[in-house]
Amino acid sequence: MPGTGARIGAVLLASSLTPALSAALAYPHAAAAEPVRIRPADKYAGYAQLAAHETEGRDYRRERRFPRGARVAHIAIHGGDIEPPTTQLADHSARAGRHAYYSFTATKASGNRDLHITADRFDEPKARSLVARVDYTVAWHGAAGSGATTYIGGRDTALIRKITAELRAAGFTVAGSVPAGLKGRSPANITNRNRRGRGVQLEISLGQRKRFFTDGRLNRAWIGNPDNRTSAFHAYTAAVNRALPGS
Repeated sequence: MPGTGARIGAVLLASSLTPALSAALAYPHAAAAEPVRIRPADKYAGYAQLAAHETEGRDYRRERRFPRGARVAHIAIHGGDIEPPTTQLADHSARAGRHAYYSFTATKASGNRDLHITADRFDEPKARSLVARVDYTVAWHGAAGSGATTYIGGRDTALIRKITAELRAAGFTVAGSVPAGLKGRSPANITNRNRRGRGVQLEISLGQRKRFFTDGRLNRAWIGNPDNRTSAFHAYTAAVNRALPGS
């Protein structure tokens, strides 16, 4: 066990770092329960900057549907090859529930991570206008991790409880706590910009997403073929929709 001097030195060093890393250095045993996740900074601060440097139709697509009377929207702001298969999950869920749908779909030959704009700064106009017209939002995201886990964040605590219960009843693992970077609590987060000012953010681990497709493959051509979807894909999306009003 380190002496007092070593412990103080570790805390002083940690104070100059990010909060997550500070905790990991100063209190390594406490940090072990919540892994530190460091994501690279976004290349673009917002959609206007992205659109000035990337070509729509070649590097990305914006997709949306709004059925008459829709009160729920399924959105994938990191769709396509940024966080696969969030586009397919949002699209299927929206069709099954006759809900609204939006996807920012990255289609570059490589370097699709460059098109990631964090949810708190995601200001693409078509997404903003669609979300502003509904009462409930489910934002589909991809998280790291080889285990099959879902972290559920957002400001809609009642809907979070319902989705959590439905997913667990269907046999899926939902984490009891959400890492700081995945909480989705900011009012600026796109999922929380609906008419009620609160939405839900599903952060699905890589291990869970791989279970949605045969052979665990998530490349573009493979996930684009509905025949490659597993029973887990259908059970998961059905569980989410069961928690939503009007489904």
